Order: sequence, then C-alpha cells, then structure tokens
Amino acid sequence: MWRSKSLLIAKKLLRSRTFWLLFAVGLVVLYRFINEYQRVQNEPMISWTKSQSADCAVVLTGGAGRVREGFDLLVNQNVKKLVISGVYANARLREIMPPWPYYGNLNENDVVLDRRSETTYGNAQQSLPIVEALKCRDILLVTSRIHMYRSYRTFRASFPENIYIQKHPVVGVRYEPSVLEISFEALKSLFYSLWAY
Repeated sequence: MWRSKSLLIAKKLLRSRTFWLLFAVGLVVLYRFINEYQRVQNEPMISWTKSQSADCAVVLTGGAGRVREGFDLLVNQNVKKLVISGVYANARLREIMPPWPYYGNLNENDVVLDRRSETTYGNAQQSLPIVEALKCRDILLVTSRIHMYRSYRTFRASFPENIYIQKHPVVGVRYEPSVLEISFEALKSLFYSLWAY
C-alpha cells in the first residue's frame, strides 16, 4: 500500500511542470556552483612567482597576512600608497600594524584607512574614490588566494577600465584551503555573480 502511494506521488511529480522547472533550475545552479568552485580553487599564486609594482595597493582586511603584505609592498617601494579597506571604525594605524617601528621610516601619509567597508562589494565601492583621489593609474589588489577570484571580479566591475588591477594573493592559514572553505567561497561568488559582476 505504501509503495503504491509512493509510485502515484512520483508519477504526479514527473507530470508536473513545476517539478521539471525546479529540476532545471537546480541543474543550472549546480553547474554554476561547480564552475565557481573550480575558479576559486584554481586561483594561481602570482605574487610568489612574479615581482609586482603599481602606484597603489588596496588591501582587503579579514584574513591573516594581508595587512603585513601591504606594508611589505610599501616598504619595498613596490607601491607608493597603501589603502587598507575594511578596518574597524575606531581603528588607528599603529593598532592595525603594531610592528610599525620595525618598518623603518614609513610615512603615515602614505597609508589610507577605509573605515566604511564591511563587504567585498563595499571594499570596491569605498576604495574607488580613494584610489582616484590618490591618482593611482594601477593597483595591486591584496587579499587571500581563496578570496581573490571574487574580489578581482567585484573590483573589475566597480573600477573604470583605465585603472589597471593586478592580483596579489597571499596565503592565509595554509596554502591549500579545505573543500569546505572553497565551497563556502564558491557560494559567495555564485551569489555575487548575480548582482555584483
């Protein structure tokens, strides 16, 4: 009896247009997710194999090693100005970078803090007027390797074409992120692809 009811329900479902529409949407979402997953996973570590320089670096906060990498770029004169995007509203420069005294004679005027951004999209929107005010013709985008694909696409969609953006990924906790980390980032990228780029 239970089996016959199950077969009857299955037959009704297979005849339903709604079922097939949801099935097709599910396949499209699955295809897009797999595509985003592969792109996030295969982001190359360009910064390890190529010396990069630009007018400015834009560092996206939120992960280990990003801010330090930005300061290293500034100290080594790979960039002239450093924008740190997404810091807390009351944060001070010396709190963000406690080893500041060990970096020699850095000028605090070469570092700009964006205190308004809270998302990757916000980073791009809030960094653009700063980058334009600093007259940067090109930037190094500094974020984690796993976050780079979504960040680059968001910045490229927000910034004008005349500002050249170079990827400068850093390794956060480990070189190879876990499947769960990549999956979570791929979901974010899938969501961003619907409205941000």
